[in-house]
Amino acid sequence: MDNFFTHYRCTQCGKEFEPKGLHYLCDVCSKDYKPGMPLLGVLEAMFDYPAIHKAWLQEPDIRLFSAVNPQYYPPIPVGDTPYFQAPRLCEHVGVQQLWIKNDALNPSGSYKDRASQIVVADAVQKGVEEIVAASTGNAASSLACIAASVGKKAVIFAPESAPPAKLIQIQVHGARLNKVKGTYDDAFKAALEYSATHECICRNTGYHPFTLDGKKSAGLEIYLQNGKVPDWIVVPVGDGVILTGIHKAFVDLMRTGITDRLPRLLAVQAESSDAITCYLETGVYSDAKQPATIADSISVKTPALAHWAVQAIKESNGKAIRVSDAEIQQAQLELAQLAGVFAEPYSSATLTGLMKAVKMGWIPASAGMTGNNAIVLLITGHGLKDTASVKSFK
Repeated sequence: MDNFFTHYRCTQCGKEFEPKGLHYLCDVCSKDYKPGMPLLGVLEAMFDYPAIHKAWLQEPDIRLFSAVNPQYYPPIPVGDTPYFQAPRLCEHVGVQQLWIKNDALNPSGSYKDRASQIVVADAVQKGVEEIVAASTGNAASSLACIAASVGKKAVIFAPESAPPAKLIQIQVHGARLNKVKGTYDDAFKAALEYSATHECICRNTGYHPFTLDGKKSAGLEIYLQNGKVPDWIVVPVGDGVILTGIHKAFVDLMRTGITDRLPRLLAVQAESSDAITCYLETGVYSDAKQPATIADSISVKTPALAHWAVQAIKESNGKAIRVSDAEIQQAQLELAQLAGVFAEPYSSATLTGLMKAVKMGWIPASAGMTGNNAIVLLITGHGLKDTASVKSFK
């Protein structure tokens, strides 16, 4: 398969970078960046869109939008996850069409496999043996899993408070686990410091531009599986990279002329980890004060892609909403009992976020009524990764 990746472009100043070599942030815009603040000068992978359009007309294939030639992909299958209707959940929420994109069925049980796949493929392509990452657990266990399939070394920095099941998953795949006292933000900083002094690729979310490019693949799949652009896609948001990746998928489809509209995005955040929601509401960025939630994967003080995520929500005419831990736990049970989907807490946040948005009138009950235009819940992690958080049964 031909590769149509042409260059990187800075999302702030527009400076372009050649496709070869290892690039992280724009060398101009990132001069003032320091760990502990949202990333500056984030790079976006750009493509030969007319050529993709021509190839797509012959045979639609999401790999046409890959920044790494698929010949370098690890052998373990990632993506192509189930997309199905949930009629009982649909009735419970009170909307016309509700679909689930269940990315909890990726190899490591997480959406994060999409980013790990392409970063590991990049390491294979470049002949780099070591990959480092910061994570609350899912990105780390994902990298450990995918790297093991090709014999690459994974070095992980994770908060010592991460769910035990995720820490075990990291170690069982043979990765080197460094437990960090503190938060995800502290782990992010530690991974950057390590990568600065070692010959490796840094997989930190948003920092490596391919992490976003890998995560956009779910959006491309949703477009193919749904038959057209959905009305809404509901996304759990911590760092903002999954949300931005979904948005980029449809922006890239528009750039090729395959579609002419974007889905509206509903960003769902835990109440204590609402930096992106506050930023959208006020127009002024500030860190989340004390992120502490059972939804560990969206417990982030300083979202890496805060700036791009807010831009994506605005461009899609979307919304952002906060949900409580109690609401998340209840939604976790409803997903399991009404749709047969056992999702970890941060994924379950999408359901309660949708229900609140419907009650507030942001999403009308008629949404998804016509044709294949639907509301899509994005499920990003399996509940078995964090069973301790499941609401106690009476």
